Amino acid sequence: MMGSNRVRILVVEDELDIQRLLRTAFESQEFEVQDASNLSQALTRAATFHPDLIVLDLGLPDGDGLTFIDQFRAWSQAPILIVSARMHEADKVKALDRGADDFLSKPFGLGELLARVRVQLRRGSKTESGMATRLEFGDVVVDFQQRTVTKAGQPVHITPTEYRLLTALTRAPGKMLTQNTLMKEVWGPHLQNSSHYLRIYVGHLRRKLENDPSQPRHLMTETGVGYRFVK
Repeated sequence: MMGSNRVRILVVEDELDIQRLLRTAFESQEFEVQDASNLSQALTRAATFHPDLIVLDLGLPDGDGLTFIDQFRAWSQAPILIVSARMHEADKVKALDRGADDFLSKPFGLGELLARVRVQLRRGSKTESGMATRLEFGDVVVDFQQRTVTKAGQPVHITPTEYRLLTALTRAPGKMLTQNTLMKEVWGPHLQNSSHYLRIYVGHLRRKLENDPSQPRHLMTETGVGYRFVK
């Protein structure tokens, strides 16, 4: 993170009551906060403030939040958390595919918002310091150097496709990954519209790694959108 030791958050929100609510919540956590009420202001402040995280509303008076994502992603990988009244799955998928990291629908609880912010900030710190060579969750250990997986100390046979999917999910903990993103990364663009492959292979991983595959704790489904790894 740049400059000050305090986490910098840019709130892009045109509803002043919500803007003030978010500023108060973030300042109570000792974050440094700047606000923007429209797309033009948001792009200018992002370039000068260099935020560690963006909280972004999609419906802005002078443009769409998707335009902000496109332009911001051209020069920064800082996490973007969408907070929007748009409820349709298609809107969530579009924002996530364009480069947002998470999506929270209005109305929202401050506790959940702050928890999601903490997840994204932890993920951003790990990205800056480099990819971990070892990951532990539950009684599972993934060794990325050796390309091995164990559960409760016993080796687990993971196929190359399952390993690619597991790697894609676990290197972005807490991030909602769309079906299209995962399909492209694991199978390439030619199978993009065959999401049943994804469901099958997530099912394989759950049977091998979750204690109760019918009630997964780590490989979570975001209905109609994609999947999220929870450590």
